[in-house]
Amino acid sequence: MTVTWEEAGWERLAAGVGRCRLPGWDCTVGLVVGEGSALMIDAGSGLAEGARLRAEAQALAGHAVTHLALTHPHFDHVFGAAEFADAEVFGAVGVERVLTDEREALRGDAVENGLHARVADEAVAALAHPRHLAFVAVPDEWTLSLGGDRQVLLVNAGPGHTSHDLAVVVQGVPGSPPVVFCGDLVEESGDPQAGPDAVPSHWPAALDRLLGLGGEDALYVPGHGAVVDAGFVRAQRDALATRFGVSR
Repeated sequence: MTVTWEEAGWERLAAGVGRCRLPGWDCTVGLVVGEGSALMIDAGSGLAEGARLRAEAQALAGHAVTHLALTHPHFDHVFGAAEFADAEVFGAVGVERVLTDEREALRGDAVENGLHARVADEAVAALAHPRHLAFVAVPDEWTLSLGGDRQVLLVNAGPGHTSHDLAVVVQGVPGSPPVVFCGDLVEESGDPQAGPDAVPSHWPAALDRLLGLGGEDALYVPGHGAVVDAGFVRAQRDALATRFGVSR
């Protein structure tokens, strides 16, 4: 049985498109519903959270999640991925290497940032990794059909926040502007976080790419925080360029 976005505690952004802000790290997950299919965007910070998101998404869509897009390989976005084992998984090229070869580093980062060690251990042991490398190099794109007239564009928009930043662009929803799921290339509830895997010299260009894809009227969904507009993304791009000394 389907439920409304409001009943599920999700924010409806357009017909068949919504997102949820998770507790703890204020991480955003998204859902795009198609005809007999559904795309989940990111998977939460642990197996229990992933299972809850899978159940909520199925109630919203009226059918199982068939696709999962991982915006980047940080624990708060990927540690629930194993709960979507039956879905096709998409990520920017190189994500699969991080999720298979750097699991202990992911675990360490998660525990350092407050995730319970047992939750981190369970997630790392079960971690699913992308089976589809949709992109080869920036700025390659992959058009994903979700049935009916619903299509989304998966874009290897980075590097920037990490070396493996994936954006999801939903266009063509009647009466609604484009919706751009930005991952942590954009953050609203705090300053953008630049860890050791960030590529600051390319980050402003990645935001330029998002602006070119969405345009002035799009809704931009950050990895953390409230939905923003093009002006916010542009201002954050300029702030990052200043912060990291990137000439334009």
